[in-house]
Amino acid sequence: MKIEIGTDKVSARARFLEAIVESAIDYAIISMDLDGLVTSWSAGAHQILGWAPDDMIGNPATVFFTEEDRENGVPQSEMTAALNKGRGSDERWHVRADGSRFWASGEMMALTGDNDRVIGFVKILRDRTEQREQADRQRLLMHELGHRMKNTLSVIQSIITQSIRNAASLDDASKKLQSRITAYSKAHDILLQKDWVSATLANIVGAATATIGMEGTDRIRSNGPDVKLGPQAALSFAMVFHELLTNACKYGALSGHDGHAEIEWRVDRRDREVFLLLSWREIGGPVASEPTRHGFGSRLIESSLQAYGEVKVSYKPEGLVLTAEMPLPKLQYRNELAEIDG
Repeated sequence: MKIEIGTDKVSARARFLEAIVESAIDYAIISMDLDGLVTSWSAGAHQILGWAPDDMIGNPATVFFTEEDRENGVPQSEMTAALNKGRGSDERWHVRADGSRFWASGEMMALTGDNDRVIGFVKILRDRTEQREQADRQRLLMHELGHRMKNTLSVIQSIITQSIRNAASLDDASKKLQSRITAYSKAHDILLQKDWVSATLANIVGAATATIGMEGTDRIRSNGPDVKLGPQAALSFAMVFHELLTNACKYGALSGHDGHAEIEWRVDRRDREVFLLLSWREIGGPVASEPTRHGFGSRLIESSLQAYGEVKVSYKPEGLVLTAEMPLPKLQYRNELAEIDG
């Protein structure tokens, strides 16, 4: 730290104190006179703020305050607090020599000389940007967790209500509830493995197949590129595939021994837009006919996918056919944390 002491010989005590200040490189330690001009600038100040001592000695210490704070008289307020109360504490944004901002916690204290006369000020601050960002992330994650819990509870409530309402018996309701909640849970597990950012369409299909006990069978044939889905789309697709597979096992191509289901998807680029084209086809099962009554499963299939794009369901003699055309960006992860913060 550069110290101005006139022509007096530097004492051993002064050198010792200077060495302590210079070794505290995690802290910016700055002294200034009563006019706020810098009189010393520590190695830590150089490291944290970017200006060298020769750049700052004799210049206003307000340079590392933001323009907004300078306009609002924050540096002067800190000096006033230091004079009246002995110190002025703050946590705020500051500016480095390169113009970047960082979050710092600091103290402004009055320096006294003989007869307790105030001769200047000392400003000590520490870069706390990482801690600030961690706190912000924690806050946003709590918001996000709240949203997820509400969404999950809402879906589970709907599953329970509709499963019971459309069940033929208590045993039927119990089986439907267990299978649907298991499918929903498996989709959550896949998302949690990827920090709730995305799940591949192939993994969602695989999880739905495993839920009904048909993993590894050649009767469910899936094919398509590696497509990542955002959390909400992944959960929706998980429930859709579960309902399609369950219905196929009960009434469709998987109810006998010879039929099979084909799940195919591809990405189609049109001008500046990208679409996911998905198809589900049942082949070799009983002759399909449109049901006279649409239950919860049928409504869930259509409504879940229609939230993302165009869906068509047809009951052809060879089996049920579902096709969907959806803008891919609408299916993929959006930075929900940033949206909450904004």
